[in-house]
Amino acid sequence: MDTEAQHTERGPSSPADPQPDPATDDGSRSVRVSGTPSGAPGIEDGIEDGSEDGGADDEGAGRGPSWRRTGLIGAACVVFLLLLSHFVAQPFLIPSGSMEPTLQVGDRILVNKLAYRFGSEPRRGDVVVFDGSGSFVQEERAGNPVTGLVHDAAAALGLAAPDETDFVKRVVGVGGDRVVCCDAKGRITVNGVRVQEPYLTPGDRPSDVPFDIVVPPGTLWVMGDHRSQSSDSRDHLGSPGGGMVPVDKVVGRADWIVWPVARWTTVTETDAYDSVPAPPAGGHTVGPRGSGHG
Repeated sequence: MDTEAQHTERGPSSPADPQPDPATDDGSRSVRVSGTPSGAPGIEDGIEDGSEDGGADDEGAGRGPSWRRTGLIGAACVVFLLLLSHFVAQPFLIPSGSMEPTLQVGDRILVNKLAYRFGSEPRRGDVVVFDGSGSFVQEERAGNPVTGLVHDAAAALGLAAPDETDFVKRVVGVGGDRVVCCDAKGRITVNGVRVQEPYLTPGDRPSDVPFDIVVPPGTLWVMGDHRSQSSDSRDHLGSPGGGMVPVDKVVGRADWIVWPVARWTTVTETDAYDSVPAPPAGGHTVGPRGSGHG
């Protein structure tokens, strides 16, 4: 009896066989067990999985706007170049040989738009780009406005030929000058001084068309260096304006050849007109006259 009693009392209180207390058992043992074995799935695995998902999201977020940034940077560059070409320096593509050998077909020149912005005016011998509307071209051709805007933007960047109203020529006479062709040796005279023109295409004469004109104030008399292939002021002697180009139609001075690389250089200044005097204060007594086509 005593033995049985002792056994009965020892059973529930024995530490060898502990029993869970329902009142305090909250499942904490399962949490401890799941985190204890190394390599077993549990809380740490969940954290790692979450970090990997987060990294993928961050990487995707980094890739997402990259094309937008590239597009914005490209658009900003184009706008900057357009503003630069509008106010400072504009590239022009040379489409014809009227200015050979100084400028050749396919050359891309950079026109200095600041050359005449601060009170300066074109001088004899300058190579200038100008808008020939109203002088060389009497009527502007109407066209598709959208196509025109695209072409103008491409031309402003030097990627397309200039408008048909844009010309590049050399200034031979400025306001008040009397320009005559030709003397007994076939040379042009400006204000009575014979001009040697070293920039002409070899074999070309200064002009096959005789003329004797006085350049009105605020205008220019311009000619190409390849005289036999140039349509210039001589072609418009009988037109309104007499072939003169208004100074305010000048876009700028051609200062650099920037393409192709083999021709990368400045447009050389000439001293051909250094000895030409200023026109007389009272003006020349001979009025404008002349005709013909060159």
